[in-house]
Amino acid sequence: MEDHDQAHERVSGTDAALKKRLIVSASFTAIIFIAELAGGYYFNSLALMTDSAHVFMDVFALALSWFAIRISELAPTQKRTFGLHRVEVFVSFLNSLSLFVITLFIFYKAYERTLSPEPVDAGGTLVIAIIGLAVNVIVALWLMRYAVRDLNVKSAYVHVVGDAAASVGVIIAAIIIRFTGWYAVDPVISIFICLIIIYSAYKIIRDSSNILLEGVPAGVDLTSVVADIKSVEGVESVHSVHIWSICHNVYALSAHVDITPEHRWRMGEIFSAVNERLAQTYHIFYTTLQAECLGCEQGGVLRRLLHKEHNHNH
Repeated sequence: MEDHDQAHERVSGTDAALKKRLIVSASFTAIIFIAELAGGYYFNSLALMTDSAHVFMDVFALALSWFAIRISELAPTQKRTFGLHRVEVFVSFLNSLSLFVITLFIFYKAYERTLSPEPVDAGGTLVIAIIGLAVNVIVALWLMRYAVRDLNVKSAYVHVVGDAAASVGVIIAAIIIRFTGWYAVDPVISIFICLIIIYSAYKIIRDSSNILLEGVPAGVDLTSVVADIKSVEGVESVHSVHIWSICHNVYALSAHVDITPEHRWRMGEIFSAVNERLAQTYHIFYTTLQAECLGCEQGGVLRRLLHKEHNHNH
């Protein structure tokens, strides 16, 4: 019991330290967002304003990572037995969708500027871009240790690294303008950053949609899962398998498992072995296993869901 309490304290301490880092990182990144947005407008740099949109994605990703940890601490209720984990997925979906609309507008402005380039204050743009790059590098280094073992933090970390690359693009554009006076490079870099934003937003929309539609998590192969379950001694077959994500980093599985007659006396041991294998190999920690399902169609790994009225007869 003492070891369990100590482990729980270590996890709680790690979460507390991580939440603090995420809040500080989001705060500094928010300042850069405001500085780049205002600086882009003041220095007439579309590339800098476009990068500010990418920085906004960083702020949102960092805040969402903090929110995911915070909301995971809330207890489930009788109305919401899974808690509110899906809120982060829904919000990330809406945020990425809105970024698509913003990016389309930026594309239009960039197209106009390529046809008719406007003067850009290269000096001011360069200073703000360098500061933005420095903050991105600091935040990335600050989160790197946590990103290795936490998929939730890793998503925010990838956003920050992507924005660092975008900041490098703005710096290159400012240097080119400073020494050549080629103002058209500003909208060209802006288009490049837009492509990064669209790619990032597309991935979030794709992953969020898959979760909201209760699809199999990315990186989890259903055939391999079934094969691993069947490889446990005593398991005869597996039916009616469902694998889904509760949120970005929480996977669940339900299945009907037929156990051979001679091993039914050790059913609990078999289920424990299946649970351990699923957790270690596929990051599936929430499992519901039903033994000896007499009503399933034999041989059917997947089972069609039927829509029935509440007053149906059994």
